[in-house]
Amino acid sequence: MHARICTSLVALAISTGWAVPAHANTNAMESVLEQLATMRAEMDQMASRVATLEGELTTARADVAAANAAAAAASKAASTAVAVATDSKENPPVRVSWKGGPKIEGEGGWSFKPRGRLNYDAGFVSAPNSTGRPDGWGNEARRARLGVEGDIPGGFGYKFEVDFAGNAVEITDAILSYKDDGLKVSVGQQNNFQGLEELSSSRFISFIERAAFTDAFGFERRVGLSAEYGAGDFLVQAGVFSDNISNLSNKSFSIDGRAVYMPKLGVTQLHLGGSVHYSKLKDASATVRYRQRPLVHFTSERFINTGSFSADSELGIGVEAAAIAGRFHAAAEGYWQKVNRPMMLASPTFFGGSAEVGYFLTGGDSRGYKNGTFNRVKPANPVDEGGIGAVQVNLRYDYLDLNDAGIIGGTQNGIGVSVIWTPTDYTRFMVNYGRMDYKNAVHPAVGGDTSYGVDAFGVRAQIDF
Repeated sequence: MHARICTSLVALAISTGWAVPAHANTNAMESVLEQLATMRAEMDQMASRVATLEGELTTARADVAAANAAAAAASKAASTAVAVATDSKENPPVRVSWKGGPKIEGEGGWSFKPRGRLNYDAGFVSAPNSTGRPDGWGNEARRARLGVEGDIPGGFGYKFEVDFAGNAVEITDAILSYKDDGLKVSVGQQNNFQGLEELSSSRFISFIERAAFTDAFGFERRVGLSAEYGAGDFLVQAGVFSDNISNLSNKSFSIDGRAVYMPKLGVTQLHLGGSVHYSKLKDASATVRYRQRPLVHFTSERFINTGSFSADSELGIGVEAAAIAGRFHAAAEGYWQKVNRPMMLASPTFFGGSAEVGYFLTGGDSRGYKNGTFNRVKPANPVDEGGIGAVQVNLRYDYLDLNDAGIIGGTQNGIGVSVIWTPTDYTRFMVNYGRMDYKNAVHPAVGGDTSYGVDAFGVRAQIDF
């Protein structure tokens, strides 16, 4: 192309009569050719630059297209993330809350929560030296429990708990339940329905141990089937039970029932209830024994004790009443235990009862109550929020009579006082003192005297979750 341009320029010069001498023509031709060469080099540079610009334009267009695609993808990802976050917030697949311990809830009604408690007790018992009974300092891990509880889709629930106290492993609860509105049906190892204090968790009782009759008459968890129904101020509970899970494969069974009326009058929570317990013992050679420690559990001494005697069945009848009004509470229970004996032997009826009052020294605090039992105390000003927690004082009269129909097990008139400090919802410290006056005690003092007093002092540190 460049050669044609040069030829054309030469022809143009000749045709216009460019007349110069011959030697001048030669010089002029050389000058023109040099100029044409220069022009050709410049045009080559221009063509190269144009090609470079075309390549850069193509690359820029590709970069813009890639950027637009990336922006579109980012926008879509952001929209998806917002949708997922919104859906997760409104309908989270897994929710974790904290109520003394983690509670994990999943889709469809699943939930799982670990649970446990630790009661560590210490103190002393002082009995007359002439009885020859060992007394003095004692301590123990009263309870050391670990377990789980939760819900299963369809209205079902579960609870399983094991106690490791005393260097032994004992199943306390092993329950599968079903709930539908006010109805609850449970099967497995569970509490029977034998009174207000017995059904109130040990985490919430007002003394280091429950009233004497609850232990003396052998109240314990048993394997069975139960149902309870609550509507408004009324609660009805009933069940059929065999024996404790550690003592199965026998013919013993029991039938238990309880009814509670629990109205609230203004700020006052009232509680009135009654229970019936019938137990058929396992065989004709069965025996029973009723006895009780002096307030604290870390001593093995029992100063009232019927000893073992033959029995066919037991019939227990209990009454219970309580009131909670602000800082103040009062509760009382009575329980009659009749033992039917074989071979026309006289059938004794033993009795136990207690009455207590309590008062919170800290303002805004009150004893907890829920579904026919005492419940957790939640301090109005807990320590973790800069307060002092809840401080409560309690006074109790504790009576037990194990004398009847020729069986002399002894009687107890006990007075107890307790001070409870609850720093937070899930921690508790207790100081207890009890004076038990016995008659017909199983261990005689000097001169055969079976009427004397025993003092007991105990403290407890407690945590649960």
